[in-house]
Amino acid sequence: MFDLKGRSALVTGASGGIGAGIARAFIQSGAQVTVSGTRVAVLQALKGELGGKCHVAAADLSKAEASDALIKEAEALMGALDILVNNAGLNRDMLSMRLKDEDWQAVIDVDLTAAFRLSRAALRGMVKRRWGRIIGIGSVVGLIGNAGQANYAAAKAGLVGLTKSIAAEVATRGITCNVIAPGYIRTPMTEKLSEDVRGRIVARIPADRMGEPGDIAAAAVYLASEEAAYVTGQVLHVNGGMAMP
Repeated sequence: MFDLKGRSALVTGASGGIGAGIARAFIQSGAQVTVSGTRVAVLQALKGELGGKCHVAAADLSKAEASDALIKEAEALMGALDILVNNAGLNRDMLSMRLKDEDWQAVIDVDLTAAFRLSRAALRGMVKRRWGRIIGIGSVVGLIGNAGQANYAAAKAGLVGLTKSIAAEVATRGITCNVIAPGYIRTPMTEKLSEDVRGRIVARIPADRMGEPGDIAAAAVYLASEEAAYVTGQVLHVNGGMAMP
C-alpha cells in the first residue's frame, strides 16, 4: 500500500524540515526525487543522505523564469515528472498597518505565484501521460488567519483556491490536486522560538504537542499514491486538532 515505485517527484523548498521529510518518505516509498531550494549545500547534504535516487536542482522561485526552468530540469534529471510538491515558501511577518508592499509581494510571489507557475508547467507532461499528482503545502493560518501574517495567510488561502480550480480542470486526465495544511510542526524554525512561546502554542493544540515533519510526509505519500486516485480538490488538515474545519 502507498507504493511509489516507478514514480518521479519534485519537492520544492526541500532544504527545510518539511520538504526534506517529504523527500525522505517518497524515496522510502520507492520514488526518485528531485529536491529543490536555494540553499545548495543543504540540498547536497540531503542527496548524500538519500543516495542515487535523489537529484538536486537549485532554483530561486522568486524569479518569474525559474519555475518553467525547474520543471524542465526535473524532467531531464528523472525522465518524467509524475508528482509535484509545492512546498517552497517564505514569510515576512509584520502587522498589516506596517506591512510594506515589497514584503507583501515577496511572500505572494514565492508562496502562491510560483506554485501556479510550477503547476502550469508540470501539467503539460502530466496531461500527456494522463497521470499526475500536485500537492500544495498550505498552513493552518490559511484557514484561521494569524496576527502579523496577513501576507502569508493570504498566500496559503490562495493556494487552496488555486488547487481546487486546477483539480476541477484536470480531474478527467487522471491528475489529482490537493493541499496539506500543517499546523505547528517541529522544525529548525520553530525550535528557535523561546520555551515560553512554544508552550503557549502547544497549549492551543488538543494533541498536546507540535507535529513532526514525518506527519506531513505521511500525508504527502498517501496523496501521491494510487490509493488516493479519487481524492482531489481537498484540504487535508494535519494540525493535531488545533483547527477543526
